[in-house]
Amino acid sequence: MSALTTPDLAAATAAVDAAADVVDSAVRTLAATGGADAHQVVAYDIAHAASAVATCRSMLDYGARGDLEARLACAFVADAIGELVPRVFGREDSWGVGPDALDATRSFVATYRSPEFVASLADTPGPRHLEGDFEMVQDAFRRFAADRISPVAEHIHRTNADIPEDIIEGLAEIGAFGLSVPIEYEGFSEGGESEYIGMVVATEELTRASLGAGGALITRPEILTRALLFGGTEQQKKEWLPKLATAEVMPAVAVTEPDYGSDVAGVKVSATRTDGGWLINGVKTWCTFGARADVLMLLARTNPDKTLTHRGLSLFIVPKPRGEGHGFAFTQSAGDDGGAPGGGKMEGRAIDTIGYRGMHSYEIALEDWFVSDANLVGGEEGLGRGFYAQMAGFENGRLQTAARAVGVMQAAYEAAHQYALDRVVFGHPIAEYQLTQQKLGRMVVLIQASRQFMYEVARLMARGEGLLEASMIKAYVCKAAEWVAREAMQIHGGFGYAEEYSVSRLYVDARVLSIFEGADETLCLKVIARRLLESAA
Repeated sequence: MSALTTPDLAAATAAVDAAADVVDSAVRTLAATGGADAHQVVAYDIAHAASAVATCRSMLDYGARGDLEARLACAFVADAIGELVPRVFGREDSWGVGPDALDATRSFVATYRSPEFVASLADTPGPRHLEGDFEMVQDAFRRFAADRISPVAEHIHRTNADIPEDIIEGLAEIGAFGLSVPIEYEGFSEGGESEYIGMVVATEELTRASLGAGGALITRPEILTRALLFGGTEQQKKEWLPKLATAEVMPAVAVTEPDYGSDVAGVKVSATRTDGGWLINGVKTWCTFGARADVLMLLARTNPDKTLTHRGLSLFIVPKPRGEGHGFAFTQSAGDDGGAPGGGKMEGRAIDTIGYRGMHSYEIALEDWFVSDANLVGGEEGLGRGFYAQMAGFENGRLQTAARAVGVMQAAYEAAHQYALDRVVFGHPIAEYQLTQQKLGRMVVLIQASRQFMYEVARLMARGEGLLEASMIKAYVCKAAEWVAREAMQIHGGFGYAEEYSVSRLYVDARVLSIFEGADETLCLKVIARRLLESAA
């Protein structure tokens, strides 16, 4: 069984159907025995299994495009089922299946998960099948990333430096910050697939150079853009969207608090009415890019009645001075921001992290920080609707995180592949050894499957669908990225552990992907499993 093995998409389809039947049975059993909260471990495994099955479906479509594509599809389906089996083994009662539930797939898995077959794919990533316009987007952002970001990526990571201003200016020049801003507000979005696929293609290419200084940088303007398009007044859209598109204004997101992460309904930071505006008090944390940003997109409690939960929250655009380095402290003077009474304070403390460097994340304390009425998103009608505007801002966040994960994986594979060709051990390049080939082959398969599902989810979201799938792609791809980055480091041997090689940076960057934009556990239990249970009901 090797490269000469003929791909069998009919068998792959049957195998996916068998896996889907197991997942469906597990969901029904979970619903009948108390639900996700009562059986969190099983619910978590079901969510990941369902995500893998959904990825398999997209790969079957990809496999129909040619022989190499079919090989990659068969290899991925076999890999996904191989990962499903240990989740079920010994827990058949919890999954509502018998011990023979996946026996019909055994021959398929043996053929297309064999070391020989997977190893044969080590040098053949396969075409992406992007349409012409998106190929141009890919080429433009790839060139920018190679010319402007890659040369400084290691320096930024090792010294925990700020992102150079010329990168921000350069991205603005090629339209990176206006990809989601409609053309009527001086952006480049015409809606539909071009917006969503263009965004994930750009994000992947920038992340290949750097997660912190590339792929994640364009996300902050996109979040505020979507929040304004959802809930902003027309005057606010005309005021802020053109500035976001050109990077005249760069935002940071201030939603998370020390005691409240994914559970944003418990937000404590308050906004209290005063003459001409609001006084903000409280502490936000994990505010990425908080020093350099010109404004904060800040969620605050405007109604002290906590029984209202998320209905008592409002969203504000909070102007601030630009800062740099690893901390800042600002004081408002009377008249700032359209009538500040003066004396308001904002202080930021950088949170040092092992990776995802360049943007810096901050804990920000605000004391009587004044924000004018004009900056309440949605005006008076926006009172109590901040949660919904914020969620609209984050709508695309999970898909974008998947695109970042694909970019990290692609960079890790390329680094490992080249090192394997160059490194000679026991008289041969390690690329000639089957174990190395099998690792590289699996990387190729996981990356292409993740990418194709990412494209499919982008198309769904362009049609106003795909919210469950966006959670699934985030859950699946971010875990896959951890494996790819780890094995890329392992292929480098001792040098993988040295900062001399970029793979060490890719490894620590990959680790954050399952944490931000919704921690993996919360995403699986509170979103994916819950929606699967709702469908079963």
